[in-house]
Amino acid sequence: MSTQGYEDELRSEREHVAGLYARLDGERARARREFEAALGDNGSAPLERDVRVRSLGRERTRLDVADNGLCFGRLDAVSGEHSYVGRIGLFDQENDYEPILLDWRAPAARPFYTATGATPENLRRRRQFLTRGREVRDFTDEVFGRPAAGERGDAALLAAVNAPRGEGMRDIVATIQAEQDEIIRLDHPGVLVIEGGPGTGKTVVALHRVAYLLYTQRERMERHGVLVVGPNPAFLDHIGRVLPSLGETDVVFLTPGDLVPGRHITAEDEPAVARAKGSLTMLDVLAAAIADRQRLPEQPVPIGLGDVTVRIDAETAAWARDEARASGLPHNEARAVFLDIVTYVLTERATARIGRGWLTRDDREGWEDMRRNLLGQLHRDDAFAAAMDELWPFLTPESVLATLYTSAERLRAAGADPGLLRADGEAWTVSDVPLLDELVDLLGRDEAADKAAAHAAERERSTEAEYAAGVMDVMKLDREEMDEDVMLAAENLLYAEDLADRFTDRDTRDLAERAAADRDWTYRHVVVDEAQELSEMDWRVVMRHCPGRSFTVVGDLAQRRNEAGARSWGEMLDRYVPDRWVYRSLTVNYRTPAEIMAVAAAVLAEFSPAVKPPDSVRACGIRPWSRQVTGDELAAAVEEFTREEARREGTSVVIGPAGVPGAVSPAETKGLEFDAVLVVDPARILADGPRGAAELYVALTRATQRLGVLHRDPLPAVLRGHTALVATAGDAT
Repeated sequence: MSTQGYEDELRSEREHVAGLYARLDGERARARREFEAALGDNGSAPLERDVRVRSLGRERTRLDVADNGLCFGRLDAVSGEHSYVGRIGLFDQENDYEPILLDWRAPAARPFYTATGATPENLRRRRQFLTRGREVRDFTDEVFGRPAAGERGDAALLAAVNAPRGEGMRDIVATIQAEQDEIIRLDHPGVLVIEGGPGTGKTVVALHRVAYLLYTQRERMERHGVLVVGPNPAFLDHIGRVLPSLGETDVVFLTPGDLVPGRHITAEDEPAVARAKGSLTMLDVLAAAIADRQRLPEQPVPIGLGDVTVRIDAETAAWARDEARASGLPHNEARAVFLDIVTYVLTERATARIGRGWLTRDDREGWEDMRRNLLGQLHRDDAFAAAMDELWPFLTPESVLATLYTSAERLRAAGADPGLLRADGEAWTVSDVPLLDELVDLLGRDEAADKAAAHAAERERSTEAEYAAGVMDVMKLDREEMDEDVMLAAENLLYAEDLADRFTDRDTRDLAERAAADRDWTYRHVVVDEAQELSEMDWRVVMRHCPGRSFTVVGDLAQRRNEAGARSWGEMLDRYVPDRWVYRSLTVNYRTPAEIMAVAAAVLAEFSPAVKPPDSVRACGIRPWSRQVTGDELAAAVEEFTREEARREGTSVVIGPAGVPGAVSPAETKGLEFDAVLVVDPARILADGPRGAAELYVALTRATQRLGVLHRDPLPAVLRGHTALVATAGDAT
């Protein structure tokens, strides 16, 4: 294409995209007007109005995400027809809703990502736009069926991977590659495992898969939403804008420490403790810890009833305990069975002793009156209540774990690892979260408290209805002054209960807020990122949240740092979905340049020689460097790196072991990416626990442009002998 021809084409494309933005603005204005009208619509039924408001709210959200990169490509068919591909779909309402912009998830848009010279899929040309904001800055063409010379088909991809990093992860909707697109659109109803090394885009592929599923299965999925589980808050902040940028907001983002509503736990256990808590053997430990709280009295407990004293002895308590356990109910619900049997025994004993002298055997009414009287006394008796709380106490998940952790005797009785002993029983760690969650089911609810709450709610509603009835009385008109053929009294239009409902607080939270606060909420689809870190007990929690077993599981076994984590995917998944999980791998590294990956690959070969590192798609031309410093020089060297990077566009981070000023741990950077990374004291990272090599591998693969290494101790052998690491910072050019 000549220079003039290119300029003419660019001008034409700019005008076309400007027209798409004009239509987008018109659609936004229409949606805003209809949304505001729906909010003020008092003529419709409340439920009908709420449905319309929510629908229009979603439409406004869909339209609001498309300012940046609304249209990013064009497909030219062999037949001569062409179509534009973009972030959302736009339609010509005056022409039978003819699509004027294809949503990237639509089947007709798929060739944009999958067509190749060998399989052009009836395309003559694929055009990719490079945009900034609303402006088309450039375009590249890939012409199928012609020689590849002069084509610039990778320009958009390379521009994206070389661009400076910002605050969060960007979507890849304009540059999805064929192997990624195949995974995004995979039609599999069960569990999809996506494994890939650093920089292969596995996380963003998983998120785009969620957007695709929501697009193709919206009615089935939107009522329950999607859960995304990520390793830490920084990671969730990093990825948090991807799905909203694709128009999807019914998504809950949680870390494993957030899976118990109302708690945000970040502290971690030592590896051995985490391994013990993450094992399924903890199920037996928890059951035994609860059983240990179901006690028998060491001495008979005296209870005064009427003029006699009866006793709760070990035999009675054992009978009640056996019956309560045999009921199969959770502990707190089985308490009612225990209570009923003890109550029955005590009242029978008291009745027999009291009535022996003045009631005949045939006086059934007298015996029943006496039993009811004694039963009332028993339920009001403080000593009896205290005895029940001692023998079969109401338990909470927190009370069970806290008392278990602070007692060596209870740990022994439950068959637990003695290493779980700690001084502060409520110093919760991430490994405690699945145990707390498990105990919710093992303990059950306090039925008495639930009934009391239900009665209170009913009393409040009755009060509101009485008040509403009074309001309607005031509203009544003198019927003698009404034209009954024309006028209707208030009570003809409303019942008092209906009016009371008008004043009832409605839950106005969106789906994500309601789901995150509800422990029993179930999701239609769950994404688990850095899934190799989840323990056996963690998997029980996430599986409980998705009974349909629709998962996208993302991870890299080579990066596992949790001793309780997965050593194979089947180890974790076969228990739940033995025939319903499939595996796909990503092999191309789009993030880490070849110069940096060469250094990281040496570490990978040392601790996981069977794993092949991903192939980097590019080189950046900047060689990683290393410098040895003394302890006194370290802080200044870190400050120098930070100061130099602050002058550049993009992001940077210092990664090191605990005690390095200004550094974060490798675990805190999992899943993140930065333009420049400084790794400090790699030998100490390697020595930090059994998974130190994996942590160093993570640290070395966070950079997209520049990598430096500062070390006080000699470089580890795996780095010292590697020629890709320049010995001095001054040589890093």
